[in-house]
Amino acid sequence: MDAYRKKVNFLTPEVNISKLVSKVRVFNEENKVKYVNLIDEKILTIYLNSQEVLTALTVCDYPEYLAVGFLHNQNIINSKAEIRGVEFNQELSAVVVRTFQKTLFEDKNVRKIKTSGCAMGTVFGDMYDKLKPIPKQNKKKYSIEDMRNLVKNIISLPSLYMEAGAIHGSVLCEEDRILVYMEDVGRHNAIDKISGWLVLEEIDPTDKILYTTGRLTSEMVLKAISMGVPILVSRSGFTKSAVHLARKFNLSMIGRFKGKRFMCVSGFERILL
Repeated sequence: MDAYRKKVNFLTPEVNISKLVSKVRVFNEENKVKYVNLIDEKILTIYLNSQEVLTALTVCDYPEYLAVGFLHNQNIINSKAEIRGVEFNQELSAVVVRTFQKTLFEDKNVRKIKTSGCAMGTVFGDMYDKLKPIPKQNKKKYSIEDMRNLVKNIISLPSLYMEAGAIHGSVLCEEDRILVYMEDVGRHNAIDKISGWLVLEEIDPTDKILYTTGRLTSEMVLKAISMGVPILVSRSGFTKSAVHLARKFNLSMIGRFKGKRFMCVSGFERILL
């Protein structure tokens, strides 16, 4: 796995898998001892300037991307220009995002909403007021056949899921090319890391495709809309609230994408069969 990751030309999870998993002794159905790799869940605390924002369970690779992406997806930070610095303290397992000016989050107690996300996902109530629809004037079309080839490439990649299971993956693509591949114990964490990469590397999201292994809930849709990605694809299913939000904000959303089967529940005008 490590040898492969050194050859790829896109960003992947931590190269040294030994940092992310632990060997655990188990007994199988034949009463035999086996040693298997299991994901290590680590506690990471995110600070915005001097204020604690969130404590998350994560594999803790790319904590800077995770912190910035979470703040961006909550519409607390809008661009890299607002960020003075990002610091990760490994000993304290804390990451501090410093901004040039005080944010609205720090000026008031923002209402938190516990979501259906793994590891108790959280969104802040005020984010709904700041969301903008994906522009309809984007005339770019996306081929289902190209997406199928992308998904084939994604599922054939070495991954933490193949090594240890119990983990979600999210992938950012441009046409037929993979740009960023992230995994985490929570599917929302994996997407937040991609969002942080977009912000800190100042990448235009408006022609990208976001693929996730997790189910499409309202939280996942809100994050995709916040990122400005026009297409969200998953091999899993979706909730009614997620479909409603995707249609409301002009997000093209495809679920149950397996083999030749898929369900496009919104934004079908961007899709080429």
